[in-house]
Amino acid sequence: MTKIGAALALIVLAEILIADGNGAVVGGFAFAWITALLLTRRAIWNDGSARLALVAGAGLAAVLVDDPSFLGWVLFWTAVSLAALLPRHGFDDALAWMRRLGWHAMSAAVAPLKDAARLSMVRQRRGPSSGGIRAIGAVVALPLVGGVVFLGLFANANPLIGRAFSRIVLPDPWAVTWRTMFGLCVLVTIWASLRPSRRTTRASRIDERSIGMAFEPGVATLILSLVTFNAIFAVENALDIAFLWSGAGLPAGVTMADYAHRGAYSLIVTAALAGVFVLLALRPGSAAAASPLVRGLVTVWIVQNLLLVASSALRTLDYVDAYGMTVLRLSALAWMGLVATGLALIGWRLLADRSASWLINANALAAATVLVTASVIDLGAVAAAWNVRTALAKGRAGPPLDLCYMARLGSSSLVSLATLEQHAREPRLRERLTYLRWENQTETADAQADWRLWTPRNARRLAIVRGMFGTKAPRLRPAPDGRRCDGVILPPPMVEVPSAAPSAPAPQMPAPVTPAPKPLTPGAQQ
Repeated sequence: MTKIGAALALIVLAEILIADGNGAVVGGFAFAWITALLLTRRAIWNDGSARLALVAGAGLAAVLVDDPSFLGWVLFWTAVSLAALLPRHGFDDALAWMRRLGWHAMSAAVAPLKDAARLSMVRQRRGPSSGGIRAIGAVVALPLVGGVVFLGLFANANPLIGRAFSRIVLPDPWAVTWRTMFGLCVLVTIWASLRPSRRTTRASRIDERSIGMAFEPGVATLILSLVTFNAIFAVENALDIAFLWSGAGLPAGVTMADYAHRGAYSLIVTAALAGVFVLLALRPGSAAAASPLVRGLVTVWIVQNLLLVASSALRTLDYVDAYGMTVLRLSALAWMGLVATGLALIGWRLLADRSASWLINANALAAATVLVTASVIDLGAVAAAWNVRTALAKGRAGPPLDLCYMARLGSSSLVSLATLEQHAREPRLRERLTYLRWENQTETADAQADWRLWTPRNARRLAIVRGMFGTKAPRLRPAPDGRRCDGVILPPPMVEVPSAAPSAPAPQMPAPVTPAPKPLTPGAQQ
């Protein structure tokens, strides 16, 4: 009954806090979930790993208070689920726990139904009880039905009672449906952590023998493959060194932007496939891993893959220098660093005869570090700050500043737009930046006015911008036809003038095409 009460309390709290908002209240609900686990799952107190997972969950809940995000919520759910499951099975390797967490998530949908069925069976075994639902229904059925009938008759006979009933506003059926579905989703999410399925923690550990049996070529085949792969990779790395790293001129028809951007993501996929090949083909203790020639070829190939990843990162950085930073490009750089770390760990595993579990856990730790960092840091704000800082430092020599992209970042770019506005010298550019900054500031302030959408991070951003420009609306040029996404005022539409002579109509002029906005820097002229 304690767990049922905790589940109902969390559902009510979720309906109040997060059904209509995703502000700091999301973190408040996360802390309430942690509290419910501590009160209903005493086994967590006695398990060191579970306590550590719950501490990590509390840290992620604090992140959700400051700036809630989908990634932060997924990481919090992972930490809470680990805390709920670890008392039943110790931590062995991350891959096995990924499968357990996947089964935990899938079984959550039917967990409340299964527990309700078990409770019904237990009551049936105990026999009929006077305090059961049927007994309560038999007692209250007649008063309820009779009371409703008499109230209806009196409402029809007495205008005062009828007027009182007419003032009762029934809830919107769509709102009731949405709230019911939301409550069921909350129940499914939290009940699995309060009563996790025992099947979730069954042994499913990956061992060395299972990996080796999946794919283990002969020594001769492996040597020939590694020689071939090393030769192919050497050609690609030589071209990168010749043109990308040294800065030599490219052949006619190939620009540095094309060369830098085209292969960045493909090379990362290549390096990842190479790492998977080494992981599957070279199991520590196998005949291939014992061969000095194979170990030497693998070491050379891993070094070549690391150079390939470095070239991919350099390609991306060159493209950023030419076209600016975005969240996707910043995420790609983080992914490249993660791939390089995985390759280095694969090489060290082979040279130091480490186990597959060690490699999986080391890579999982590296991936968790990157994901937690991405949930704490606002990548949109980082990209916007980089673009503004580069524009102020380089001016026309820097990459074009995409104001439309800055506007799409929402509150993440608010402080960066304000900084750019302060330093803009050209009046028309400054006016466009003022418009974009004020629109962003107004939208952020409106969201902050709703306690369900309020976040400390946006409160800090608003405080910084209001300290720079205040809260008074700026004076802007009228824009009767609106503005483009970069703040440029749209021209009025063309009006066709009818011809004076019907017999010889004048040829219609094509509608003018508004030229695409030129990327501007703070010192550029309009």
